Amino acid sequence: MSDAVEELSKQLQQDVEKVHWAVRHHEVGWVTRVGDGVAYVRGCPSVRYGELLQRADGLTALAFDLRPQEVGVLFLDRSEHVGAGDELRATGRVASVVASDELLGRVVDALGRPVDGGPPLQSTNYWPVEREAPGVIERQPVREPMHTGTKVIDMLLPLGRGQRELILGDRATGKTAIALDAILAQRDSEVVCVYAAIGQRQASIAETVGLLKKYDALRHTVVVVASADSPAGQQYLAPYAACTIGEYFMRQGRHALVVFDDLTKHADSYRRISLLLNRPPGREAYPADVFYLHARLLERATRLHDSLGGGSLTALPIASTQAGNISSYIPTNLISITDGQIYLDTRLFNEGQRPAVDVGLSVSRVGGKAQPRLLRTIAGDLRLLYAQLHELETFARFGAELEPETRRRLERGRRLRESLKQPRLQPFRLGYEIATLFAIQEGALDEVPVAQVGHFLDRVCKRLEELAPKVLKALEGESELSDPIRDALRQTIYAVRRTFQSPSQS
Repeated sequence: MSDAVEELSKQLQQDVEKVHWAVRHHEVGWVTRVGDGVAYVRGCPSVRYGELLQRADGLTALAFDLRPQEVGVLFLDRSEHVGAGDELRATGRVASVVASDELLGRVVDALGRPVDGGPPLQSTNYWPVEREAPGVIERQPVREPMHTGTKVIDMLLPLGRGQRELILGDRATGKTAIALDAILAQRDSEVVCVYAAIGQRQASIAETVGLLKKYDALRHTVVVVASADSPAGQQYLAPYAACTIGEYFMRQGRHALVVFDDLTKHADSYRRISLLLNRPPGREAYPADVFYLHARLLERATRLHDSLGGGSLTALPIASTQAGNISSYIPTNLISITDGQIYLDTRLFNEGQRPAVDVGLSVSRVGGKAQPRLLRTIAGDLRLLYAQLHELETFARFGAELEPETRRRLERGRRLRESLKQPRLQPFRLGYEIATLFAIQEGALDEVPVAQVGHFLDRVCKRLEELAPKVLKALEGESELSDPIRDALRQTIYAVRRTFQSPSQS
C-alpha cells in the first residue's frame, strides 16, 4: 500500500512540475523603461534571479534585480532597437555556458556563443555560470607546481596548481604579458587555459588571439570575450563564464589555468550596472558589494581532492592600480581574497627591468611548497639577496664603505637581477631556469660584465640543448642534483665561459 502511495506521489509531483513549466514557459513580461543596456520589465511573476529572458527575435536578457512589481534586466545582446512595450519571455533557464572540449581553440562570448567566425558548437552540455565553490572537504593543499615560464616568478614567487595569484600594477607595465607567458608555457603540458578579456578594446583582443595562434597556444586555450563595446551584461558575466569553463576541465580530473584580464574593468561595469538599476554600488552594500562580486568568483579556484579526480583550477586575476597605489579599494579587496600577488612597478619598467616585478611587494603565500624541489634547493636565499639589492645599491651610491663580503653580494645581486630579465612572449623551460640559478650560485657570472649576463646565459642554454640534452632532461625531471649532473652542468657553464665573447667583442 505504501509503495502505491509513494508511486502516486511521484506521479503527481511530475505532473505538477510539467504544468508549472508550461505556465512558466508562457510567462511574458513587457519592457517599461530601457536605456544603456538595462531595462525594467513588468510581468513574469515567477522569474528567478539569473534567469534568461528572450524576445521573439532571439535577443537575450538576464534577470538581475527582482522587485515586487517589476524586474531589472541586463541585455546580453545589442539593445539599441529595444523599446517600451517589447515582450520578453521567461526561458526557465539560468545563464549558462557550453562546457565541452569543443571550446578548445575557440573564441566565444559570455554565453559560449562563438564569435570567431567558425562553425557553431554542437555540444548541448550547459553549465550555469554561477556555481557554488567547492567545500573544504572537497579540497586538498596546493603542492604541485604550475610552471609559468617567467624566471622571476618560478624562482622567487612560485605558483602552484590550484592557487590564486593576483597580478597588479599600473597600466602598460606588462601585466597581460606575464599572463600570456604563463599560457604559452603550457603548450607541452596537460594544462588547459582559459583567457577572459573583459572591457578591452577589440584591437587588443584581436592582437592577443593572433599571438596565441602565432605561438601555437590557441589549440589548448579558450578565449572568452566581452570587449569594451559589448553590453554591460556580457562584461559582468564573462569572468564567471570563464571560471565555469575552467571548472568543467577541473571536474574531469584535468588541470586548468584561468586568466581574468582584468577585474578592475569588471568592477567598473558592475558599478555602472548598479547605478543604472538604482542599487547600492559601494562597499556598504551586501551582497551587492564588489568584494562579494570577486570573492564568489575566485573562491572557485582550488585543487580538488583525489577522490574527486584531483583536478585543479588556477586563477590569475589581473587588476590595475593608479600611480602605484596598491591600497586602493579594488586592489586591497583582491589581495585579501587571493593567495599572493605579483606587483609590477612602473619605476622598474622604465629602468628596463622586464618583467618589472617588485619582489619586495610581491609574495606567494603557498611559497616553496609548490616549487619543484630541485629549483627550491638551488634558489636558497636568492630571494632575500634580490630584495636587499636596492638597499645595498643605495649604500654604495652614497659612497658608504662596503665590506668585501657585502660588495660580493652586491655584485652577485646585480647579476641576478640581470639574469631575471627576459623578452616578452618567450617563456623559459624549467631546465633553463635551474641552469641560470646554478650559474649564479657557482659564481660563474662574477667575472661576466653585468650588461652581458643575458647573452652569456643564452649561450649556456643553447649549449645545453644542443650538446647535453640528457642533462637538461635530468634538471627537469629529478628532485636532487646528483654529482654527475652537477659536474656536467658545471663543465657546460665553464666551457661557455672560456670561449665567451660579448657581442661588442666579437
